[in-house]
Amino acid sequence: MTKRQIGRREFVREGSAIVAAAAATGSAVGADAAEVDTKKIVNYNPKMRYRQLGKTKLMVSEVSLGGHWKNRGGGRYWGDFSNDEVPDDVGKNRADVISACVDCGINYLDITTSAECCAYGVALKGRREKMYVGADDYRICPRQKQNCNVKSLTGSVEGCMRRLQTDYVDIWRPQMDMGGRNTDDEVKVVIETFQKLHEAGKVRHLGMSNHHRDWTKYVIAKFPEFEMFIFPCTAKTKEKDKPVSKENVTGGDSAHSVFEAIRQNNVGLVTIKPYSGGSLFKIPAKFPVVGVGSKEENDLARLTLQCILTNDAITAAVPGLTTVYEVENAARASYERPVAMTPREKEWLAKMVDEHWKQLPEEYQWLRDWEVV
Repeated sequence: MTKRQIGRREFVREGSAIVAAAAATGSAVGADAAEVDTKKIVNYNPKMRYRQLGKTKLMVSEVSLGGHWKNRGGGRYWGDFSNDEVPDDVGKNRADVISACVDCGINYLDITTSAECCAYGVALKGRREKMYVGADDYRICPRQKQNCNVKSLTGSVEGCMRRLQTDYVDIWRPQMDMGGRNTDDEVKVVIETFQKLHEAGKVRHLGMSNHHRDWTKYVIAKFPEFEMFIFPCTAKTKEKDKPVSKENVTGGDSAHSVFEAIRQNNVGLVTIKPYSGGSLFKIPAKFPVVGVGSKEENDLARLTLQCILTNDAITAAVPGLTTVYEVENAARASYERPVAMTPREKEWLAKMVDEHWKQLPEEYQWLRDWEVV
């Protein structure tokens, strides 16, 4: 059988039991692998650290794999392939990257485009159980009002499954309106779609990707059906202190950190944009990327992930990784985190990130809204 060797009834029963139990017990976010049976952790590597993804109870590697990787023009992602046909060099590259992830102990993959579904479908062929997959297609998601219906959203998920060459998705994590403009009724449509897909054995868990933190807090509090959330986090992101200050927004619910809402409601958190869409690095790169890059940029990538992962509300950070070496370097961020950064490394990282922040590209100016959250 598929679905990790369980049938549809077990698939539905297991997912429903997990949600109910998590809601009742309020188990801790960020649990270390030492607290669970490591034999049950997918791709377990003793050097990697794992955290519980909220109510899903899935133990995922704190450094996981973002679906994006450099395209031939140097852009940050691949949108689609003609006739969904994956070029041979792309398929081999993604297969090599997945193999490196498995070896390093990485076990979660986050996908947002049809090209990513196609490429990772090739890469995961014959080893689907080696990765928890969170997926959505940005072209047919609730960001657009015309997609906020069960038929369109079901078609989007089934399209992801077809391209992934799989009969199930571990997490459906639809991308909501980035300005927080989705209505309650539209959120309910997402939940209804998930419930039907879950009953059919096609989706195990429900998540959400969103870039508006006040609306995210609202959804966390009002709709417990969502088991995990996805939003941006960089090395500049700091959690709001309890007291309100001039830099810390003023008054009302905005004074409270979204990270605290994550903790209090036992939802998982996967953070994206650790490298500000790749703009953190000065050296441009195009697919296929050759070599291992500069020591400075490798250190910057690794230390950035270590900085982000000091926040215990975060389950995993998902950088886009183009090469096997980038996978290995990212994994080192977890391997070496127990040692902690030296004062010199902290000072250097702060300097590099501050310099980058002064020159943040126009298309990523919105990340400034995620500096104090």
